[in-house]
Amino acid sequence: MQNLLHNLNPEQLAAVTLPAQSALILAGAGSGKTRVLTTRIAWLVQTGQISANGILAVTFTNKAAKEMLMRLSAMLPINTRGLWIGTFHGLCNRLLRAHHRDAGLPQTFQILDSADQLSFIKRLLKANNVDDEKYPPRTLMYFINGAKDSGLRASEVEAYDAIERKMVELYDLYDQQCQREGVVDFAELLLRSYELLSRNQPLREHYQARFKHILVDEFQDTNDLQYKWLKLLAGQHGAVFAVGDDDQSIYAFRGANVGNMSAFEREFRVQNLIKLEQNYRSHGHILDAANTLIANNSKRLGKNLRTDAGHGEPVRVYEATSDIQEAQWIVEEAKNLIREGSLRSEIAILYRSNAQSRVIEHSLFTSGIPYRVYGGQRYFERAEIKHAIAYLQLMDNPHNDSAFLRVVNFPARGIGARSLEQLQDAAKQYNLSLYAAVPYVAGKAGSSLSSFVKLIEGARFETQQLPLPEMVQIVLEVSSLIEHYQTEKEGADRIENLEQLVNAATLFVSEEGFGLDAPALAGPASQATPNVITIADGVEIIDADAALPAVMSPLSAFLSHASLEAGDNQAQAGQDALQLMTVHSAKGLEFDAVFISGLEEGLFPHENSAKEEGGAEEERRLMYVAITRARKRLYMSFSQTRMLHGQTRYNMRSRFFDELPEEAMKWLSPKTQPSWFASSKSAWDESPSTGANTIAQSFNKNAWRIGESVFHAKFGEGVIVNIEGSGANSRAHINFGRHGMKLLDLSIAKLDKIPG
Repeated sequence: MQNLLHNLNPEQLAAVTLPAQSALILAGAGSGKTRVLTTRIAWLVQTGQISANGILAVTFTNKAAKEMLMRLSAMLPINTRGLWIGTFHGLCNRLLRAHHRDAGLPQTFQILDSADQLSFIKRLLKANNVDDEKYPPRTLMYFINGAKDSGLRASEVEAYDAIERKMVELYDLYDQQCQREGVVDFAELLLRSYELLSRNQPLREHYQARFKHILVDEFQDTNDLQYKWLKLLAGQHGAVFAVGDDDQSIYAFRGANVGNMSAFEREFRVQNLIKLEQNYRSHGHILDAANTLIANNSKRLGKNLRTDAGHGEPVRVYEATSDIQEAQWIVEEAKNLIREGSLRSEIAILYRSNAQSRVIEHSLFTSGIPYRVYGGQRYFERAEIKHAIAYLQLMDNPHNDSAFLRVVNFPARGIGARSLEQLQDAAKQYNLSLYAAVPYVAGKAGSSLSSFVKLIEGARFETQQLPLPEMVQIVLEVSSLIEHYQTEKEGADRIENLEQLVNAATLFVSEEGFGLDAPALAGPASQATPNVITIADGVEIIDADAALPAVMSPLSAFLSHASLEAGDNQAQAGQDALQLMTVHSAKGLEFDAVFISGLEEGLFPHENSAKEEGGAEEERRLMYVAITRARKRLYMSFSQTRMLHGQTRYNMRSRFFDELPEEAMKWLSPKTQPSWFASSKSAWDESPSTGANTIAQSFNKNAWRIGESVFHAKFGEGVIVNIEGSGANSRAHINFGRHGMKLLDLSIAKLDKIPG
């Protein structure tokens, strides 16, 4: 027991050894929250308070779930394979597989990842003759997912105008089509699981009795439905151990509700609120910057990070004249770090918008520095892999129209748009899947389609008793995918990726306990005997506490794994390459040196934040996340001009600079205040009684220069960015910040120069 607890600091120890009551753990960045979560589970099991099967632990990424399982296996002499530790989507998938009949789903239901869902919606719009310019597919996808994340079916969504009424109608048609094809999207996994537990009292009470301890990681990122799902599972007597950081809630655009933390504290009558404030990642000046910045947010639960590592290097700030100069400075500083012995993979360049990466990438490329754009396309998202997966999906569930359409003519087999149109008409007429409607298509089109169906059925017959890796190998051959890519000029990489799919299948069945010889298409009963439990009133349920073989065939399980992996937002860190990423992508990562670029008004904080309730505070939380990614060195930069989306922007530096502690900062370029590049909070905003004339002084107006700072009684402070003409005919283009660009006649404009 002492070995389990001996490395914990006092706050961590207090959290780990809390009594069996609901608790809220405010875990600051770098404070060891994963250690607290896993040690809490191990402590509960080791002290005999509950068996490992009585614990439910929820994370937000597969990577985090795997790390927890790995740590637990080192702490406890138990088989972690059957533990209920995973993402919301993964756990809901597991629940629905075990109770698919009660959930109204086929046993072989398949999961649409985001790309598949978008394709599905495009097909739905086309089939129903809906104008995709008036109702863009991606907008409809966000509408559907948003409704589901709020726990609403189409019949429950309130529509306020004709557009919304049509969206609701399409949502209903979408649900019907998904049900016919036996597919679910990510949001459906959670909503269907919630509905199942809500209406099935015996099932709900069974899991409530079982999961007496529920642990939740990154609680600040939960959306409304996830919180409701947790409350449903906890019931009246479950203890929820919620770990999160309201200062790092940055996913409102995905539906995350930071208010869930306060609601949890109130609704679960939390008596135990513990703050993990000891930071094991960053030096003092970095934490001072983070603490001082985030203190400007209201409605915080409140904490202050501290470290024993000393102050360390000051935060370096650089003002560039252009985004090109900014990128060059970042690259030169990175080269200095590398010369001093830093690994490239321990240096990260962060930006608010992906559009900023172009100029940085160009500077890195011309300097010969290897780099990696974090969050690139994952293995299961690659086109050739999605093609192969589609063939396997048809082997498992031939009524998946999305899979059918992806590969019915890939590689090309003479099935054109007209043939597919005939098939879709037949499917609609007889209310069948595309696969089932093939016999109703006559002529040459029917013959070609029948050949495709025979290919799938032949492959299914040939592989039905074979293990999953062998099935994958045969499908790659009979589908002609490898043969197709052999004809492509750059097909070697795609073929290599396809061949890796066999290895992926081998590793999967081994890790999940299916056995390398288990037939891929065999039903669950042939793999393992499900644990059938009789509960109230003689009702029998299949308990899903065993590993996957109890509830899924190897093929079904592998396909679910592929979809869930494709939807995971985290990616593995690259090797020996400088890392580029958005601040959102950086969440959960840490680096020795971090550059935060583009700190300008309208960019960071983003201009959209002004239009959204709570947007400014979320931007500040995003900046807090960016700062706390750095261990040893932190750099910030901003630029007077920036080319974005084909236009040159004239910028004011970010307001965040006004909220950072001067004693922690080191300015690497002249910091003039006030100037045209001052923050949005100008000197006369702070001291209105002094008047602008105490700052602005008149100079010789016959010597205006580009780049000069000026003051105008109506528009305020600005900078001259261009001058046209000369003498009495001269006019100036002046950027007045929030008032925009103005063209003024210098002979009559009432302008004052600002010294400095």
